[in-house]
Amino acid sequence: MFVDSVDSDIAPSGTLLGLLQRGRGDGTLHALAAPRAEALTALRHCVLHDPRRDWQIEHRSLYYARLHRELDAGLDEIEKHLFAPEDLLCTAEEAEVRTGLALSVLGHLASYGTASGDSTGEPALRLLRRYATAGANWQWALDELAVRDDDAGLRPLGPAILARFPRTPEGDAELSAAARDAFEPRPWRLWAEDPAHPGQAERLRQVRERRSFDRWQRQMHATGPRPGWSVREILDWAQDGLEQDPPQHREAAAARCLSAVAGVEERAELIAAARGPREAARAAALRHLADREDPGVLDLIEEAAADPSESVVRSALSSFARMRGLAALERARLWASAPEGALPDGLTAVAAETLACRGGQRDADAVLAALRRTVRLSGPDSAGLWPLVDGAGRLTIACAAPVLRHIYRETASSQLRGRTARALAATDPSFPAGFAIECLWDCEESTREVAAEYAATGDARVVERLRRLATDPAEEAGVQSAIRGRLSPDPGR
Repeated sequence: MFVDSVDSDIAPSGTLLGLLQRGRGDGTLHALAAPRAEALTALRHCVLHDPRRDWQIEHRSLYYARLHRELDAGLDEIEKHLFAPEDLLCTAEEAEVRTGLALSVLGHLASYGTASGDSTGEPALRLLRRYATAGANWQWALDELAVRDDDAGLRPLGPAILARFPRTPEGDAELSAAARDAFEPRPWRLWAEDPAHPGQAERLRQVRERRSFDRWQRQMHATGPRPGWSVREILDWAQDGLEQDPPQHREAAAARCLSAVAGVEERAELIAAARGPREAARAAALRHLADREDPGVLDLIEEAAADPSESVVRSALSSFARMRGLAALERARLWASAPEGALPDGLTAVAAETLACRGGQRDADAVLAALRRTVRLSGPDSAGLWPLVDGAGRLTIACAAPVLRHIYRETASSQLRGRTARALAATDPSFPAGFAIECLWDCEESTREVAAEYAATGDARVVERLRRLATDPAEEAGVQSAIRGRLSPDPGR
């Protein structure tokens, strides 16, 4: 009935590896019940080959660290992976993908060791310190240490870290950028104040002064719209950015500038620009007119959505998605109800998303149809599912429960699975005694929070798990707050 996930890097959802790669709670439960060797093999594959589609928004490190402790997995395989010869051949971006998850897992293991005296705590810290001085992804390791290690462990790392940067103008510029981009500045402050290395402190002081001077220069020589610029000059500035190499996308900034400059008398010029051949100027004009809820902008958006240029289509759809007026909602209903193929796919999709986010009960059928169509045509990992899943839950569309359960099982995105869990809580009466229980072991904080609110306590595993999470020093505050609401005695009884 539905398209399944076709990501070749993700195992089927019915396998132990597939469950662990997705970060599902059932992955932990199955791993603890499986033969230890099989569970260790699957866990190590996940830690050493990051399965996430977007590591910046999806969580796995705490999930894998907890299972690592349960299985007493050891650190040998992680150490081999971190210090393999190919590590030093990676670019910065490749190193983040290759070792970022393993370093984050080590960070959580170090935290558990500090909090509970776990035997993996100090070895994990030592491994992070060693990698920070010798590994390609050293900044990630340093960020993990910055929030977990003590001053005595961080201070000796300074000379080795600074030795990475040659004493040249280019080296100092790279050092300045590294210090500026650090997630946690604590190690850099320690090194700048270290009396045992006065030369190190002086170099960091000079780098800091140079960084301040460079910022001042950029502010003094900033280019862009200035007081007195006309509508045409702002549109020309947006178009000029697109034509540079590499392109500079100034459409959003230009639209904000237009809001301060454009008046009623410039409307005709803006409408002409919104139909014109210059893509960046067209995007800026569309966004400005959409933000002002101009009465003619909906026709302009419909026209632009059929343009051959992908950038024009993208600008038109994003401009419509920003609109909040009743006219936009009524037009979304019209577009969403159009026969399949009568309008560009992007236009019907953004219309359904608008109804999912802002529509009422009268729009439930359109949202459900869009949800089913998206899964059927694009599979359970489509980005277009996110607002539709939210809308199914917001509108409590009970008929959506089967397709929501399919998305929950199959999607490789733990963020989408968490949104689906929230929607199932609103639409599926079987959720509390079903998926909600496994969600207590899920990799995402928001999903565990949903489970803490809804999981049926008639299952003996639920109360035990709630109590463990309530005392886990690594658990997030939102989850523990929801758990306290479930475990606290009812004062009305």
